[in-house]
Order: sequence, then C-alpha cells, then structure tokens
Amino acid sequence: MSPTRLLPALLLCTGALVAQPVTTVTVNNQTFVNQGLVGVGRMPADLRDKFGETFGSFSAFTFQPGSWQRNANGSYSGTLFAQPDRGYNVAGTTNYVPRFNKITVAFTPAPSGSTAQNQVALTLDDTIKFTESDGTPMTSLDPTSAGTGTRAGLPTMPQAFNGRLSLDAEGIVVNADGSIWVSDEYGPYIFRFTADGRLTSAIRPPEAITPKRGGAYSFASNNPGPGQAAPVPADPTTGRQNNQGLEGLSVSPDGRTLFALLQSAARQDGGTGGTGPRRHTRLLAYDLTVAGNPTLKGEYVVALPTFLLGTATRVPAQSEMLAINNTQFLVLARDGNGRGVANPTSLYRSILVYDISSATDIAGTAYDTPTTPVAPGGVLAAGIVPATSAVLVDLNNNAQLAKFGLNNGPVDNVNTLSEKWEALALVPAFDPGAPNDWFLFVGNDNDFITTNGFQDGAPYAAALDNDNMVLVYRVAIPTRLANVASRALTGPGQSAHVLGFVVSGARPKAMLVRGVGPALTPFGITNALPDPSLTIFNAAGQAVFTNNDWSASVAGAATAAELATAATRAGAFALSANSRDAALLVQLDPGAYTAVVSDASGATGVSLVEVHEVP
Repeated sequence: MSPTRLLPALLLCTGALVAQPVTTVTVNNQTFVNQGLVGVGRMPADLRDKFGETFGSFSAFTFQPGSWQRNANGSYSGTLFAQPDRGYNVAGTTNYVPRFNKITVAFTPAPSGSTAQNQVALTLDDTIKFTESDGTPMTSLDPTSAGTGTRAGLPTMPQAFNGRLSLDAEGIVVNADGSIWVSDEYGPYIFRFTADGRLTSAIRPPEAITPKRGGAYSFASNNPGPGQAAPVPADPTTGRQNNQGLEGLSVSPDGRTLFALLQSAARQDGGTGGTGPRRHTRLLAYDLTVAGNPTLKGEYVVALPTFLLGTATRVPAQSEMLAINNTQFLVLARDGNGRGVANPTSLYRSILVYDISSATDIAGTAYDTPTTPVAPGGVLAAGIVPATSAVLVDLNNNAQLAKFGLNNGPVDNVNTLSEKWEALALVPAFDPGAPNDWFLFVGNDNDFITTNGFQDGAPYAAALDNDNMVLVYRVAIPTRLANVASRALTGPGQSAHVLGFVVSGARPKAMLVRGVGPALTPFGITNALPDPSLTIFNAAGQAVFTNNDWSASVAGAATAAELATAATRAGAFALSANSRDAALLVQLDPGAYTAVVSDASGATGVSLVEVHEVP
C-alpha cells in the first residue's frame, strides 16, 4: 500500500469532471478506469538523431522528473527521455552505439478524437551515447558465446568480439539527479549511467536469470555480428531466453525501490522459446535506500496473460512495466503481429494492472538457483502464489483507434499499428476535479525500419517506413503517488473542509499539504474559496502547523521557492505567485493527522485539500 493513505470516513469528494469511463477494473479492492484514447503523435521513420543516424523509436521512455506541467491554455508540456534498442538488425547485430534521446513534448488532449494525429508534438532536442567510464563507446553487437568482459568494480560483463561492452538497452529510469538506470537483454543486467551517459555501476540479477551454456556464463543471444559464429547451443541451458531479458524497468514513486521485469519465463521455468509454456516470469525488487548499494529485497512470479490462436493457447511476452506504487504495476504485453509483418492484425496487445500484495516472495530462496525452477515445464510450483492481474487498456480496440484514423488491420497501411509497442510513461492530468487522473503515454519500437536509413557508417533501406508513434490514454489510477486529495464546498465552523490521512513507516516523511481555492479558477471552478486557511492537527487534536497565503514569508516555514519545488517533485499543479492559496511543507512523524481548511474571512466556496509525500 501507499505510505500515505486516507482515513476513508473523512474523505469528501465530488464527481470528476471527465468523460464517461470506457473500461473499469478492480484489483485488490481498488478501481482503475480507462477513459479512452485522447491523443496521437508521430515522428517520421527516417528521422535522424544529432549523430546523423536513424532515430530508431521507443524501446522505452520516461519523463524527466519535474518537467511535466499544465500550461495556461490547457495544453501540457514536458521532456521525454527516449531510448531505442540495438539498431537495425535484420541480419545479425551491428556496432551501433546504444544511446538515449531527449525530446520536448507538447500535448493537447482531444477526447473526441481527430484524424490529424498531431495531439502529441515531439521535437528531438539531443542525443547522448552510452559509454564506459573512460569514454569508450558501448556496442550493440551480440556478445561472443564465451566472451565476458572484466572491468574494475563491475561484475562479469557481456562483451563483443571487438572488445567493447555489449548493451541491448530496454528499460530506462531517470533519477532526480539526472543519472539513469538502464536494463538490458544480454546480461540481463541493470546499469547505472551518469547524466552524460558514462557507466558507473551494474547490477547482476540472481543466478536463476543469468544465462549459462554448459554451466558457464554465456551472454550471446544468437544474433552474431559480421563474420562471427553462432553460439552453441543456440539457446542458453538456464537463465533468460535469447532476446527475453529485463525488458521492464521502473522505480517506485517514492524513489526507494527499483523494479525490473523479465520479458518472459527463464529457460528452466518454461521459457523454451517461441510462445510455448513461457508464462511464469519474474519481477525483481531492489532496495535503493542505501546510496550506491542496491540490494535485492523482493522477487515475485508474474503470470503473463494468454490468448487463443485458433484453438491453441498462446502467451504474449511483456514489453514494458511501470510501477504505480510499491505493490502495483502496469504491464504491456503483446503478440508479434502488426504493420509490416505477415499478419497485420494483432490478436493480443494490452496493458494490465498487476498486484503483488499477496504474491509469494521468493527472493533468497532455492528458486534463485538454476536447479530449482519456479515453473518446471511451465507449470507453477506448488506453494507459489503469483501476482494478480486485470486488463486495463486494450490497444487493439478498433473503436478507440478509429477516433484518430488508426486501425488494427486487416489492412496494412501507414495507419495500422506496428508490431512492437514497448514504452510506457505516466504523467498527471493536473485536474483538481479528478485528482487521480493521469495521461498514459504508450510508444512503439519501430526497429529502425525505414526506406531511408543510416547507421554505423552505412545507409540501408527497409521495405517500408514504420513511423515512430505515441498513443495517449486518460486513466484514473487511485494510488500512483503517495498522495490524497479531496474537493468540497467549504464554509465556516462545522462546514470546514476536513481531510484525514495517515503517515506510515518508521521514519518522518516530507509532506506537502495544500488548501487550494483561487488556483481552482483556471480549471473552471467559478465559486472557489477566496482565501483558504490551512491547519494540520495531530492524533491528539493539537494544531501542529498552520498557513494562510502560501507565498508569504514566515519565519521557520518553507519559502515560496521551496514550496514550488516540492510541488513539482510531488507532481502537484503549480500555484500562482502571490495567490491566497495555503500550503505547508513539513516533516511529519508516523501517525494520524487531519488537515482542516476554512476561509480566513469566513467566506464560503469550493476548496481542494491535497496531501503529497515529497519524493
């Protein structure tokens, strides 16, 4: 559960100012709502990055912390960190240097749809290559079968025949200090890079996941580079299957836990290639609270969904995951159909909500060794409880796609969804009438497919142009951040706006508590409370903090600049300078609290009370 939770009896809320929900699902007694597709954006397939090489789409993306904002005209903007995978590799791998891109995003939602497909404007601003600590570029070449690299302070590393460290980048996380976590297919490892792309550390997963051939580490994925031999045997005997590494990577909203999700089951767990009994994959949880020393603190079995191909049951691999909180995740799973492949009609392409609250934690057990599979032959071992799940978004919903002129086959044209969708990002809608509403960005991986390509010093031409594309859904997610919010008609005395909350855990937490009135006016609230006054009471009923006018300088209290920074970090919408809204940035010990808002002059109006844990 979220570190900050409501006292349900004290929650006062009004109807959300959003469209009628399209899909509603319940997971662990919590309701998630998909309100439909609200925007589309494209970047041309032949786009070049700053090094003159083909851009290559979105194997993963995430927004830079603090960059997302709602503008005065109702549009949104932010900075997206987008990562392609290992380059154009239709016939083995090349010496393409892995990298990430910075993209400016301007978003104007269109809930009713538009065939213009320009609701998401994407502008490429910068490209940064991944290198070793000494500046030596990394490579996308398949590691040699028995090739391992040795670097001081790092575990045994995947290394190509040219002596460079190999990286097939998949997941990406951007930290508040600008450093980056990247998960890969080869190791499958989790790497940490500086903001300018230099490698600083690496996390090796449990032995059960690390690929071995004949009992020795072997990081090859059976995609040999030019002139190189294929590995023998073609597949690892244990550990991750070829090209099925740590596809999903996300950090918890409180910044304390790094999660990584294997694309499908390990070899000994049923991951025998194709779409066979590969359903039971693994989720890893690493503790980030000790700087520079991530430690495995949890490991869970995630049962991937299934679908029917005729009468045969198939298992789609997952392509990305995103942590909603410490126990719930969004997971994107898909088949291999779409634009440019033999069958343009996808049979399964969905985003699911997973919950590990009741799942078995297998970290540190015999299941972390290759000799004790969690699902021998694909059948889950007795005594292991997997994560629960429900489908939230069906990307193949043709009614939603048609709103923007898109389709899921059977035609195959520029408006047909491509095969690979591999990127997820979640940003707040900043809607006071719907504080749990978010925009879910979904990006495709176009595999560098273009008729006008260039990489690794040479041009190339694929059979078609597969554009870089982004879809945006509006969703209601109740526990994305450690926050609570309530909107109500507020008056003097017994009509004051009251919100209860509990700070859990063993340590004090930085909390942003706000009583908002005037700042609601731009959101269409015509009778906002004119001058909110905010008081926080502890469990004994004692007033412990109070504020009236958030930007007024008060000795011992947070400054306006500190409050504005905390709001950005917590994902709260900005307050206008010198407005009469109230806000407090305080350290609260674990315990129960009540936030009370009334008007300083005794007036009546609508107020919003928010409580955010500041990451």
